[in-house]
Amino acid sequence: AGGPIQSVANMVDQFHEGIQYRIFCGATDLNGEELEGIETGKWLKYNDYTQVWYADKDDISKTITTQTEKIKPDVLYIIGLFSWHFNTVPMIFGTAKKKILSVRGMLHPGALSQKQIKKHLFLDALKITGIQKKIIFHASDEAEGEYIKKEFGKQAKVEVASNFGKLVKRQKELNKEKGKIKLLSVALISPMKNHLAVIKALAHCTQQIEFNIFGPVKDFPYWQQCLQAIKSLPPNITVQYHGEISPNSVGAVLNLSHVFILPSKSENFGHAIFEALSAGKPVITSHNTPWNDLQKNEAGINTEPTESDLQNAISFFADMDNDTYRKYVSGTAEYIIKRNNYNKLRAQYKKMFSLQ
Repeated sequence: AGGPIQSVANMVDQFHEGIQYRIFCGATDLNGEELEGIETGKWLKYNDYTQVWYADKDDISKTITTQTEKIKPDVLYIIGLFSWHFNTVPMIFGTAKKKILSVRGMLHPGALSQKQIKKHLFLDALKITGIQKKIIFHASDEAEGEYIKKEFGKQAKVEVASNFGKLVKRQKELNKEKGKIKLLSVALISPMKNHLAVIKALAHCTQQIEFNIFGPVKDFPYWQQCLQAIKSLPPNITVQYHGEISPNSVGAVLNLSHVFILPSKSENFGHAIFEALSAGKPVITSHNTPWNDLQKNEAGINTEPTESDLQNAISFFADMDNDTYRKYVSGTAEYIIKRNNYNKLRAQYKKMFSLQ
């Protein structure tokens, strides 16, 4: 189901000194299919410091309330904003010394523009409860902190801590021929990720371009629009959809591409973008992610997600020779080193989870 799950997985993997995690989550995948090979309705050992409860569909709210009363956690860390069972109920009824709500990009203007009437009605109802006075909000950066205060008021308590990213091992660099390029995206298929804009931009490109798409379909009508656009592409453009991919396989597909492309309307963090940069792949993305100043650092291009601007960005890399491309590969290494301060990140989480 995308970034929030990866954020939690990376946090558990990289920040656990003196911590015991209990993770309460659903037992189905994004498409509603039940997860295979797991037991529901009981705490299961994940590792020496983590247990996971995969909840049955029935009585989720009652179960989570009962479990928090029984466990009495020091910190109740709530991921997301718009789920009644997994967000609202623990926010209001969960038992804990400290409650933290991680909004995960859901208050970004781009995110709120999707189903905006329903979301604003929900937020208005939530504010009536006064819950914003009783919890701490987790923002992944200062900009998200401002979105939180805009929605919940200047008095809202906000802790800023970025997400833990997953570094991908670099492999042997691909040779880059002038006039040819292999593009890649790994993301949920939805309007938020702007796959359709990329496909429409490719229709105007004259170079030999291969575009590989990985990720589950979240919005089927939107994906149908993408498929129709793919059918009308010229013969110099090849687009292949490969379906879902496990997180452990992302590195392998990254190493078969030249450039990662994901011009999202908004990204709270953009784990796939982080992984692409760490693997030495220049990135084409929008200005609506934490990963800006890419061109200045020769690590990619930040562009408006319009057909013409995307076409220019794609053509820029497609026309690039191998020597210039390697400068951009080196640029990604320097960029991710500057942007990835793990000691600072751990200090932020230690402060946020502190009971003092």
